Amino acid sequence: MKSLKRKKRVLSARVKTTTPAWPSLSVIIPVYNEEKTIAEIIRRVRAVPVSMEIIVVDDASTDKTVERLRALKGSDLRVVAQPVNRGKGAALHTGIRLAKNDVVLIQDADLEYDPADYPDLLMPFVKGVADVVYGSRFLTTKSRRVLLFWHSLMNTFLTFVSNMFTNLNLTDMETCYKVFRRELIQSVPLRETRFGFEPEVTIKLARRQARFFEVGISYYGRTTAEGKKIRAKDALRALYCLFRYGIFG
Repeated sequence: MKSLKRKKRVLSARVKTTTPAWPSLSVIIPVYNEEKTIAEIIRRVRAVPVSMEIIVVDDASTDKTVERLRALKGSDLRVVAQPVNRGKGAALHTGIRLAKNDVVLIQDADLEYDPADYPDLLMPFVKGVADVVYGSRFLTTKSRRVLLFWHSLMNTFLTFVSNMFTNLNLTDMETCYKVFRRELIQSVPLRETRFGFEPEVTIKLARRQARFFEVGISYYGRTTAEGKKIRAKDALRALYCLFRYGIFG
């Protein structure tokens, strides 16, 4: 009997020592006209067993997004309304500035990215080896909706150009899932107010010699007909930003 109790104590100790000490998390969700999905994404984020604050920045939505948010009460949720539509990048600037926790994570509201992947994204921070973690849609064995060919090709091309300027070997520069040490990202001067945020932040963090990691994530992408907002002009802007910040800083 004593031997059995001793084994149980040892097993319990092992379980405790292998449970990660997750960093506190600031989840930033930029939203624009996401009335159909905002409640569900908040529910999924809250289901992750990590201490967090959720900062939703509404970019002057014209649908019922704000009404849906008002119904989602909780001390963990902060909703900020932009007075005019300025773009995803501007919403992220606001959220980053307000973040208070150890690690800042960017989450889209359209259900393409699954908060169940948070533990994988946070593990390099738990191990103390990362300053920045990107969730890759291409470096993964998880469920991933097959992307449109030209969309995928453009993502690959933009990542290739980004890697030329940064000397990194990222597989998915344009991913939504970007995670940062809060002190680091709050120290970076950011200018791009729309989708140029992705190349700008990547180049500026690489120049600071931040330690980048990538982890594979699930991806449930939408088509334009299903509500995806990014367009060809945004890819052109991203390419411009890569040369703008890659050459001139």
